[in-house]
Parts: sequence; C-alpha cells; structure tokens
Amino acid sequence: MKSRKLSIVFWVSLIIAAVFIAWGTFFPENVETILGAIDGFIATNLGWFYMLVMTFFVLFAIFMVVTPFGRIKLGRPDEKPEYSYFTWFAFLFTAGMGVGLVFFGVTEPLTHYHNPPSEDPGSMAAAEESLQHTIFHWGFHPWAVYAVVGLALAYFKFRHHSPILMSSALTPLLGERAKGPLGHSVDVLAVFGTIFGIATSLGLGATQITAGLSFSFEAIDNNIFTQLLVVLIITVAFVTSAVTGVNKGIRYLSWMNIVVAIGLMVFVFVLGSSVQMIDSFMTTTGNYLQNIPSMTFDMNAFTGERDFLNDWTLFYWAWWIGWSAFVGSFIARVSRGRTIREFVIGVVTVPFLFSAIWFAILGVAGIETDNAVGGALYELVQTEGDEVALFAFLESLPLDVIVIGIAVLLIASFFVTSADAGTFVLGMLTTGGRLNPSLQIKVIWGAILSGTAAVLLFSGGLQALEMAMLIAAFPFAFVVILLAISLVKALSNEYDILRLESKQQEFEPDYQEESKRELEEKREEFEQSLPDEDVDIEGEEKQ
Repeated sequence: MKSRKLSIVFWVSLIIAAVFIAWGTFFPENVETILGAIDGFIATNLGWFYMLVMTFFVLFAIFMVVTPFGRIKLGRPDEKPEYSYFTWFAFLFTAGMGVGLVFFGVTEPLTHYHNPPSEDPGSMAAAEESLQHTIFHWGFHPWAVYAVVGLALAYFKFRHHSPILMSSALTPLLGERAKGPLGHSVDVLAVFGTIFGIATSLGLGATQITAGLSFSFEAIDNNIFTQLLVVLIITVAFVTSAVTGVNKGIRYLSWMNIVVAIGLMVFVFVLGSSVQMIDSFMTTTGNYLQNIPSMTFDMNAFTGERDFLNDWTLFYWAWWIGWSAFVGSFIARVSRGRTIREFVIGVVTVPFLFSAIWFAILGVAGIETDNAVGGALYELVQTEGDEVALFAFLESLPLDVIVIGIAVLLIASFFVTSADAGTFVLGMLTTGGRLNPSLQIKVIWGAILSGTAAVLLFSGGLQALEMAMLIAAFPFAFVVILLAISLVKALSNEYDILRLESKQQEFEPDYQEESKRELEEKREEFEQSLPDEDVDIEGEEKQ
C-alpha cells in the first residue's frame, strides 16, 4: 500500500543527514566554527523571538483547557484511552526529559547557586533564585510546546484518521499544498529537529555515563573515545529494543525508568534534609508561579548581562522546541482516547510537578553537600565537567558504589528508551505517518542518530550539541505556531458542527429539517479542509 512505501521525506532527510555526518567527520573544526557563528547571531539578535513564542505556547495550552474545545475527544466519542494513567505518564516522563532531569538534577541548581542571575553567589538568596530559575526552565514552558505539537497530531490522526505527519496537520491552512513540496519541507524540518534534539540528549547521556564509569573505575578514562564507545554500545541496545515496538520494549523500559527514578529520589530524600526539601519545594513552586511573567519576558535589556540568558534560558527554549517534533509525535502516538482537556492537563501539569519535586530534592541536597565540603563539589564540576556532578554528590551518600551503579543504569536506560522512541518517531515521519514503521527503517534512523551524536561530540562536545539544537529549533518554531493555528481552525469548524447536531436533537422537527441543510453544508466544507485519511489505518490498528 502507499503508506508502506518510503516517502520522499525519507530520501531527502537521509541524504542531508549523511552529508552532515560526512562534513562533521572530515571537517570537525569547520562544523564548530560555522555552528558557532550561526548560534551567536541567533542568540544575540533573535533571543526575543524564543521568549515570545514559548509564552504563546503556554497561553495556547491554557486556552485549550478553558474553552469548550477541551471536551472533544482524541478519537471516537465512545473510545477509551489506549494506555493506563501510569503507563501514559511513564511514556511522558521517559520521552520528554528523563535523560535531562538526571543530567541536570544536581548540576543546574548548583551552578546557578554559584552563578545566580542577580543575587550574591553562595548566599541563601542565591539558593532560592537558583531553584526558582531551574523550575522555570523545566516547568510549564517545555511541556506546553510538547502539548501543542502532540495535540495537533493526535487530533487529526485519531479523530479524523489522517497520517501522523506535521504536513497533514497543516492541511486546514495549506490545503493541497500540504501534499506538495511545501508539506514535504515541513516534514523534513521536523525530521531534523528530531535528529538534533535526540542527538543532544544522546550526547548528554553518553558524557554522563562515561563520567560515572570513570568516576567509579580509575582504569576508565572520560574522553571522546570512551564516549563514542558508549554511543556505539547503547545504539546496539536501543536498536534491539526497537524490534519489540511500543507495547513491549518502550513500555517496559518506561515503567522501569520511572520506578528507579522515584526510588533514587526517595533515597536522597530520606537521607537528606527532608523538611528543608519539602519547604524548598513549596517556596520554589510559589516563587515560580508568582514570577512567571517577569521571568518569561526578562531579556536583561537594561543591565546588558546576557550570559545567563544565552547559556541557560535560550538554550533550553531552543532544546524544547527542537525536541517537540519528537516528543510531540510520540505523545500523540500514545494518547488515543483522551479528551483535549485531559491531554493538556496531563501533559503540562504532571511532568511539571515531578520536575519541581525532583529539583527540590536533588538540588537542595547538592547545594548542602557543596556547602559541607567548602565548595569542593562545584570546583570539581568546573574542572571535570557538568556530567560528574551527580556522581560526586552520590559518593557522599551511604552505599555510594551501589547507588552510583544504579544511577549509571538509569541513565543508560533513559538513553535507550529516548533513542528507541526517536527511531520510532523518525520512522513515522519518513514513511507517510505509519504508526508501526518497519524494523529496517528504525535501524537506519538509529544509525543516523548515533552518527549525528558522535559527529557533534567529536566536533566540539556538549557545546557543539547545544549550538546545533539552538539553530535547528529556530525554523521549526514557525511550524509549531502554524500547527496551533491549524488546530484551532479545525476545532472551530468541528465545534460548530457538534453544536448544530446537539441542537437538532433538542428542538422540534420543523427546526431539525430547516437546519439539516446547513449542517450538511458545514460537514462537507469541514471534511474538504481535512487531510486525506490514512489508507493503511485498519492494518496498523490491528498490529
């Protein structure tokens, strides 16, 4: 069938990705120079765009919750959710930011504590400001952009049976052009946002795994060659996992990830200053909710200090936008049967609460440990890199060898699950929106992901990864904006139809006959504005 064939998006994306990998392999310094120049221009001149567009996504998510659109179901009116709440939240946690939470859990609060945006370094005020900005970076904003992409894809896929593609979701705006070069370009852009987003996470995971192994075993060096070896080993692991599909490999790994992560968090909470952590969670959450507007629009226009903004906030905003193609597609895939209101509330609030608790525990524990050793923990991070922070902190706890081993396995598991889900999404995006892409396609994209991560690590380490993410996210931000507009247009038309149908059932036969013609016209007009149905949907649903 048509949907089983490789699309033009696959071949174009494959060629461009291969060219990029070859470029980075043979001219790594040139890659770093060019990425740095583009990155600097975007950060300096277009940072305001990232701040505004992320604010728009948060407001859009709120709009979806409070309007009558929230009652519309992502599927048939009588359809039940495909996955339980626990499995669904495990998918969100694993695909959304599991690797990042483990990587930055100690590092970010500790770094902000010694380099706060405005307070005196190392003060109690700096600790409070540190946790507030950390939650800001991991709070509502990232999950709002995920919700926009995931909601648009899930709505058109499960309610109107269209392929799960960015171009298909833009059909109400683009019309027939969504099937042509313009639509293909959007899908290729989504592929590259996904590639660089996942490559960034794979790079973070590889550096932290090698740091943990090096920290625990003196014979293992934390260098580029060890990192590349880790990437290779994990590639074999996630390709093996990809064979089993969503309902086995990713599902079981997601369960394990969230259970182990909660276990690690509880372990630190019990052995640390538990009351202080609870107090910090409440205070930080309150400060965050109170200061969202000022933090969201703060461009440091009058102070001239842009280092914190460029190095942290803008990097995160770009990372979340770049990741949204991947995370949004995966969330859409596992959210069938939920209402729009349930979808948005679940996607935005539950991960935010988990992140707030996570940083309140690990962040407070990391800062307290650093104070107890006279700043030695932060000095180690400065000399050895951000990736060692978690392990240096865990070394101060009882059963440190066992706990560090569990932490390394957790990072590796997140690594495998994210990459597994990434190959799954890339397969969908490049095979016409198939819900179950073939193993061969997932293996090809697994190799591309690993190659991209390796090239970026070889070309400049984490800095190159961050630069690539900032650049790739800029054009895709416009795609997400168009997805939001397209979704509202389709929902408005469908809501009018649903309202007329409801009135027909309530009023007398004379009114029903009079409004029947209007309802038929609206249905016909609405159906013409939707993307074509996925011709292979019945076969996919049976898999």
